[in-house]
Amino acid sequence: MCSTGVVGEPGVYYMGITGGGVWKTINNGISWKNISDGFFKTGTVGAIEVSESDTNIVIAGMGEHAARGVMTSMGDGVYKSNDAGVTWTHIGLEFTRHISDIRIHPTNPNIIYVAAQGAQYGPSEHRGVYRSLDGGKNWKKILYKSKTTGASSLSMDMNNPRILYAAMWDHKRTPWKITSGGPESGIYKSIDRGDNWKKIEKGLPESFGKVGISVSRANSQIVYLNIEASEDKGGVYRSDDGGKKWKQVNKDRVTVARSWYYMEIFADLIDENTVYVLNAPALKSIDKGKTFKVMPTPHGDNHHLWINPQNNKVMINSNDGGGNVSFDGGKSWSTLQNQPTAQFYRVIADNQVPYHVYGGQQDNSAIGIKSRTNSLGIGWKDWYSVSGCESAYLAFDSENPLIVYGGCLNGIIERWNRKTKESKSIQQ
Repeated sequence: MCSTGVVGEPGVYYMGITGGGVWKTINNGISWKNISDGFFKTGTVGAIEVSESDTNIVIAGMGEHAARGVMTSMGDGVYKSNDAGVTWTHIGLEFTRHISDIRIHPTNPNIIYVAAQGAQYGPSEHRGVYRSLDGGKNWKKILYKSKTTGASSLSMDMNNPRILYAAMWDHKRTPWKITSGGPESGIYKSIDRGDNWKKIEKGLPESFGKVGISVSRANSQIVYLNIEASEDKGGVYRSDDGGKKWKQVNKDRVTVARSWYYMEIFADLIDENTVYVLNAPALKSIDKGKTFKVMPTPHGDNHHLWINPQNNKVMINSNDGGGNVSFDGGKSWSTLQNQPTAQFYRVIADNQVPYHVYGGQQDNSAIGIKSRTNSLGIGWKDWYSVSGCESAYLAFDSENPLIVYGGCLNGIIERWNRKTKESKSIQQ
């Protein structure tokens, strides 16, 4: 999940979905419309960015970058729209597979950077940081370390866009485990648009894994890292001198839990004392990362936050439930109940008339629905929960699906009765 707003266009937001393409709202999240169907060849969006100087230009990078054991699909590179999402063109980097960040120069939309995490399950040379100087017609790899080291995060100093910070992640994924961290993991800085990079490491752990990085727009000397590292070395680090030296300011484990899935950090664009870390809870600090408090969001598993550079009370949060807009700094949010964007792991149908379709939806319950209704259309109110959860394999008599059996995490099996609408665990 990823999202972005549009500077100077209140009410307009874009959202990239895992398995669902790009969606757009022009009314602050009251309604959403898919704008990528018919253009994209793959469905999962890893990063999305709108040019601040030409808001017709939207860039989408494909392939979710959370290194999950269950992936909807790999990505096929980068798509660009020159007309605010009406049409899209594929502009290359097909074999980057999983893209973590996109950055566009604040005054020159032809200068685009892509952070490529790379292929999920094998070594690849198509990793690292790429740059285009001609709006995506041509690309040059400007930072590369090894076939197992991708760029997990990329941040641009929007006050001086020649300055870039990149987090490189040495990692390997198999279906049963992830190996995170290696000799090529590191933090790098460029002061010449990415032509040259210097490793910056004073005050950082000797060895670490996945990292999120964010330079403050309110004070370019302040740079934040969220670092996966062993023991008490993981957590939030801050530099007050543009990355010359670093200090660990917070070691709470909640900031780095399930590191392969999160590690997102966002400096506030107006207040240099405020920084956000996104995890199963969304966390907010108003003292430069020393302490964090939970910022309630409509759904858990938070992955992205866009803050309006003209009004930091206005933001959009992306989580496993969808995208939510806030006008009051995260005290309240727009609804999730208008986004048909659930990611289904498994789907099965029965033989009723009309037939019902069942599936386990990511980070939510296993559900069923009729294939047609007598109302004006099938909506979210027509879904009903059955047995199991997101990992559900569902089993039933297809001719008479009165009893539905479903699996869940940790070997749980449940039994759901259609007549009573009750579910009971029969194995734990």
